[in-house]
Amino acid sequence: MSNKVKFGLKNVHYAVVTETDGEITYDTPKPIRGAVNLTLDAAGESVQFYADDSVYYEENTNDGYTGSLEMALIPDEFRVDVLGDELDANGALIENKDAKAKHFALLFEFDGDAKKTRHVLYYVLASRPSVSGSTRTNTKEPQTETLNITARPAPDTGDVKAKVPQGSAAYDTFFEAVYTKTPEA
Repeated sequence: MSNKVKFGLKNVHYAVVTETDGEITYDTPKPIRGAVNLTLDAAGESVQFYADDSVYYEENTNDGYTGSLEMALIPDEFRVDVLGDELDANGALIENKDAKAKHFALLFEFDGDAKKTRHVLYYVLASRPSVSGSTRTNTKEPQTETLNITARPAPDTGDVKAKVPQGSAAYDTFFEAVYTKTPEA
């Protein structure tokens, strides 16, 4: 049975990308606890060519997605692994102007009315999160942190994302390694 609706966000993981001679490999996915919201907007354009006074040819380009990942807190480990921050001997987390963010795969899961679905975005880049805070009132309201992200086609395969439904062969091991497509026999 397929889903009619989806809801929830959980099991967010990241896997740092390594590029060697045009080939991409992924580190083992690491969990990021505290996912609040994920928003992805399709990126690309519609290309139209006119001839004979009408649209003669039309094509849509797939440039991936742009969006945001809202977390309870961005873990220091993610900041070091992906954003390029450094931990010094005293345990201070240092953000340097020359730090270079790394590409990573983003893995996550949505619930559905019938089945869960796991997703991977293959070639993601995150910008530094904004810093904000506010005074406490008579109630404690948690503050969140948001990463602006872009997910582009992987340079070696052109793949942007994949999703694996519950019950499929790759579902149970999905977070052990970044899923890559299996060629048809």
